[in-house]
Amino acid sequence: MHRSRLSTLVVDCQTDDLDAAVAFWSAALGKRVKSADVDGDGLYAEFEAADDEPIVLLQKVEHPSRVHLDIESDDIDAEAARLEKLGAKKIGFVKRWWVMEAPTGHRFCIVRPQRESFGPHTNTWED
Repeated sequence: MHRSRLSTLVVDCQTDDLDAAVAFWSAALGKRVKSADVDGDGLYAEFEAADDEPIVLLQKVEHPSRVHLDIESDDIDAEAARLEKLGAKKIGFVKRWWVMEAPTGHRFCIVRPQRESFGPHTNTWED
């Protein structure tokens, strides 16, 4: 048995100036900046979010700008296998998460839990 839920909306930004992207999206979404440099590498910024809403993360990328979803799971391999049975495919393992592609062509990631508690909107899956 494992659990998963929608975790994060990731705004992929093809930019040299993540600070300008953070300023724009903060104002556009009406969200305060939680961290302008999450990992200390200048690639990720995170906005404040209530416990019952998805995290919004900006990510500096080389590919064209787009938005993708992160699904958090307490067993990322089991979640990847579950989604493969539904028609998704693994694209690759990066750092500590799976990059997947849905049958519709959309890319998304399966990540480790991003908050202490999964909360009431968690799905429980029989492996």
